[in-house]
Amino acid sequence: MANTHNTNEEYNSVIAECRTLFSKKLQDYGCAWRILRAASVTDQIFIKAKRIRTLEIETEAMVQEGIKPELIGIVNYAIIALIQLELGATDHCDLTVGEAVGYYDNYAQKAFKLLQAKNHDYGEAWREMRPESYTDLILQKIIRTKQIEDNNGQTIVSEGIDANYFDMLNYAVFYIIRLSEQ
Repeated sequence: MANTHNTNEEYNSVIAECRTLFSKKLQDYGCAWRILRAASVTDQIFIKAKRIRTLEIETEAMVQEGIKPELIGIVNYAIIALIQLELGATDHCDLTVGEAVGYYDNYAQKAFKLLQAKNHDYGEAWREMRPESYTDLILQKIIRTKQIEDNNGQTIVSEGIDANYFDMLNYAVFYIIRLSEQ
């Protein structure tokens, strides 16, 4: 059977949806997230991933928002984390909407290139994974990131914090793509 998927289009569609929400929130709140240190952004991603896991396990949700909004939050917070790693936290909003979106687009493009490279090497194995595995892998990446943060960003043989954020972002995109197939 021929592959009926166009991963590049699906990926870009998900990123466009996430970017739209990011841009709208920038208009509402400005870049208030610039005050967050990287570890705080990691914790925001953790909260979202834990909620997804709870929704996957529990039969009833008390807050009537589904998994997809949480995944979009993970994508956007992962990009925020990458921006914060580059710029550092600040005590004030120092980016215009256009500048913040420019940083967003830069990191979204880097994540896309990483996806293309890994898809080439792994043959889109992610399409055959259970969606719940994406949640577990995101949580694992969060735990790794927290450990690296606790080690002041130092690793001996492992990839750095940024690689973990890129992976969290891409796993969240994969999950959103899989949700759209259901």
